[in-house]
Parts: sequence; structure tokens; C-alpha cells
Amino acid sequence: MNTGLSKLIEAGESVALLSQELAVKEKELAVAQKETEVVLQEVSVSAAAAEKVKASVQKVKDKAQAIVDAIDKDKKFAETKLAAAAPALAEAESALQTIKPADISTVKKLGKPPHLIMRIMDCVLLLFNRRVDTVVADPEKPCATPSWKEALKTMNGPMLQELLAFNKDSINEETCELMAPLLEMEDYTFENAKKVCGNVAGLLSWTRAMAFFYTVNKEVLPLKRNLAIAEGKLSIAMADLNKAQAELDAKQRELDEVQAKFDAVMRKKQELEETAATCRRKMEAASALIAGLGGEKDRWTEQSKEFQAQINRLVGDCLLMCAFMSYSGPFNADFRQLQVGAWKKELQTRDIPFTKNLNVTEQLIDAATAGEWALQGLPNDELSLQNGIIVTKATRFPLLIDPQGQGKRWIRNRENGNDFQVTLLEHKYFRQHLEDALSLGRALLIEDVGEELDP
Repeated sequence: MNTGLSKLIEAGESVALLSQELAVKEKELAVAQKETEVVLQEVSVSAAAAEKVKASVQKVKDKAQAIVDAIDKDKKFAETKLAAAAPALAEAESALQTIKPADISTVKKLGKPPHLIMRIMDCVLLLFNRRVDTVVADPEKPCATPSWKEALKTMNGPMLQELLAFNKDSINEETCELMAPLLEMEDYTFENAKKVCGNVAGLLSWTRAMAFFYTVNKEVLPLKRNLAIAEGKLSIAMADLNKAQAELDAKQRELDEVQAKFDAVMRKKQELEETAATCRRKMEAASALIAGLGGEKDRWTEQSKEFQAQINRLVGDCLLMCAFMSYSGPFNADFRQLQVGAWKKELQTRDIPFTKNLNVTEQLIDAATAGEWALQGLPNDELSLQNGIIVTKATRFPLLIDPQGQGKRWIRNRENGNDFQVTLLEHKYFRQHLEDALSLGRALLIEDVGEELDP
């Protein structure tokens, strides 16, 4: 009872403290809500700015990607075209590798070189875009007279290095038109050149390869020019893209910082909400406990006081009940009342507290036990109940004076099923009955005893 009262008082104090704590938390929550709204506005502004920059960057990316796609397309077309001329170029390069400076020196020393060699050198002069003699019909072959003097000048220079480093893109249509009559002559073949000038015949293969290369390259040259222009545009676009990307990265960093701030504020707000909710639940539970037990508080308080008073009277009550059990057995109801009254006066004289209206029967048995005894045949009057208490609770074996047989009948019904034994002093097995009852802890009823018993 006292524990319940202390819990009620503690709950009341807890409600007061929780109310104060909740008020503080609600104020903090309101501040956190305002902070969240401010930061959310910052996040919205930063996100909108970042999205705008992102859209701008995407446009620049799309533009650059379009240029890249066009460059890739033109490159693939150019590579496909140039691949057709690759075998001839490789053959010409191999042929050039067979020409040695000594071969050139041998040709230069020829007093009257073969006509085919002079025509080959004319083609080299045309490809090198060098000066040639004025066109004069050749008396031996159906072509212009070869420019051998100019050819000698070229051969005197670093001719082999110039051949290896020749810029094939410098070939134009005019050059090829001037070379065409020479290339179309019947004896302008590698086999014939091999016969008349040995390894220098590689020049013939090289001039033919250059002419063939032009037929392919004339379609590729515009693409190359366009590629150069496109790559310039791509460089500009990539510079714009890098600039826009840097701006986007800066905006993204700003957005990340604001977002981190927003997340921190939201976590703080959530923690406050959870703390406030927990505090509110505790306060509601405590309030519900107080409300539910509020009506019991006064009663519990009174009962607690009464329990304390009963504890204080416990010594005197125990004395009265022990005296009743020890001395009231042989007497009738009236004399028992006189005895109890005398004992109470003695307790008052000695200042021993006791319950004024103590009822011995109610203190020693409960209503359920009294009802059970009534079912077993014991009358429910006060005297019979007192006798039943003495029989069941006394430490000595009771002697019942029972002219009506009510007590014997009650004991028989009460002990039925517990190996109850009934005997007589004159019974031939009395000794055995007594020994069995004592050794096995069974109830034993000795009937029809006299006024005196043999000890």
C-alpha cells in the first residue's frame, strides 16, 4: 500500500518535471522548425541555380558531342578512302627504301641517260613542284623534252630525304594532269625501268603511287579541311564545357554544403521531435496512472494509516488470541466472553495496545474456511466455530465433550479420504492403531473415552 502511494506521489512529481521539459522541448522544436524553413529555402535557391547551370552545361555537352560525332564520321570516311591507297603507298615506300645514294650518283654520271630515266625525273620534278623547261616536243618520244638539267639540280640535293618526307597532301590536280602523258606511255613500267636503271626504278613506282593517291586524296582533302575546322570548334566547345563544368562543380559544392546543413538541421529537428514525443508519452502515461488511481489515493492513505495502527496493536491482539487458544477450550460462550474482557482490561492496565472490538473467530479463520466446515457438518454458530478453531489450530490433542455427536460427525467428514482411523480404548488393535497414527501422521479419533484416561 505504501509502495503504491509512493508511486502515485512519484508519478505526480514526474508529470510536473515532464511538463517543464516538454515546454522547453517545444520551444526548441519551434526554433528548429524556423531554422529548417530558412535552410530549406537556401537549398531550393541553390538547387535551382545548380539546375540552371546543369542545363547550360548539358547544352554545351550536346554541342561538343555533335562536333565529336561529325569528326568521327568524317574520320571514318577518310580512313576508309585512304585504306584503298594504303597498299600502293606501302609498295612505293618499300621501293624508295631500295634506292641508295650510290644509285643516284650513278644516274647523275650518265653522259646520255636513258629517256625513261629522264621522264621519271620529270615526274619527280612535277611532284616536288620544281621548275621544268618550256614544253618542246621531243624528237624521239611522243612527249615534251625532259628537263634533265633541272633534274640534276634536284639529284644534287638531299633528294632521298625529300622523297621520304614528301607531303602527299601537296599534290594537286594540275600536277596530275601534267604527269598523265608521261604515266600513260607504254614503256613507263617498273619492269622497263628496272632494266635501264636498276634500283632507281623505285622512283617510277613512287610516282605512280603518288598519282593514284591523289585520286583518293582529292575526296579526302575537303574532309581534312573540315576536320581541322571542326577540331578548332571542338577545342572552343571543350573550353566552354570546362568552364561551364567548373561553374557547375562550384554550384554543386555550394548545394552540397547547404544540403549538409539542411540534413544536420533536420536530424536535430527529428531528435527534438522524438524526445518531445517520448516526453509526451511518459507524461500521458503518468497522467493516466494518476487519473486512474486518483480516487484510490485517499483510501490507500487511510488504509496505510490503519495498517500501521494494526501493526502497533499486533502484540496485544496476538496475546488475546494466544490466551484464547490456550485457556478458553473447556468453557462455554459466556465465560469465554468474560475471559476476553478480563484480558483486555489487563492489557489496558499494562498499556499494551490492542484492537478494541477484536473478534477472535474472524482473526483466526476466514469466511471460506467457515463455509467449508459448515458443508462438513459443523454448525455455524460462534461457539461451534471457536471450538473448530481450537480443534484445528491447537498444539495439543483436543478432548471433545460431544453429547449430540456434531463434533464427531464433522471430524469424520473433514478427515474422510485422509486414511482417518477411528478406534476405542477397549479395541483389541488399539495399540497398533495408535502406533500407526503416530508413525504415519494420520488422524486418530478415540471414541467413548471416560472422565479419566490411562496415561
